[in-house]
Amino acid sequence: MNQARRIPAFLMGCLLLLAGAALQAGEMPQINIQDTVIKVPLAEDVSMDDAVDSMKLRANSRNFKLVAHQPLYKELQAMGEESRRIEIFQFCDARIAKAMIAYDKHFAAYLPCRIVMLEDEEGQAWLLTMNLDILIKSAKLPPELLEKAHRVRDSIASIMDAGANGDP
Repeated sequence: MNQARRIPAFLMGCLLLLAGAALQAGEMPQINIQDTVIKVPLAEDVSMDDAVDSMKLRANSRNFKLVAHQPLYKELQAMGEESRRIEIFQFCDARIAKAMIAYDKHFAAYLPCRIVMLEDEEGQAWLLTMNLDILIKSAKLPPELLEKAHRVRDSIASIMDAGANGDP
């Protein structure tokens, strides 16, 4: 993982520690939601359709299945709402998901892994996902599950990288 991604993960870890202390003191923690996600722009020469195709190909090559796709912008448009393109892609390795849930059923709330593709107000396309390092570091997993969690994190990063750069 590159340095740019490590710093927000470290900062988020610090925020989580402070949040835990605040909860014990009876206060509600305040976190900056931007610190909890990884956001990658699509390269200038990569269309959103090309990014989708690239993500699907990369997911397949990493044995991750696209288990759901929600073109949210189409639903909004069908309701008469104006919307830039917003799509939610959900990827999963079922065996890893099963192992994580067997270890602790609460992991089910984080499944499957989501990547959102959206177009901002300036027309820039982005890929966003939850920063899995935050969850992994706070989960205190045994070594065999930690290895699986890292595989998931690395696969989602690879899928996003493929989409952002239009790679297979």
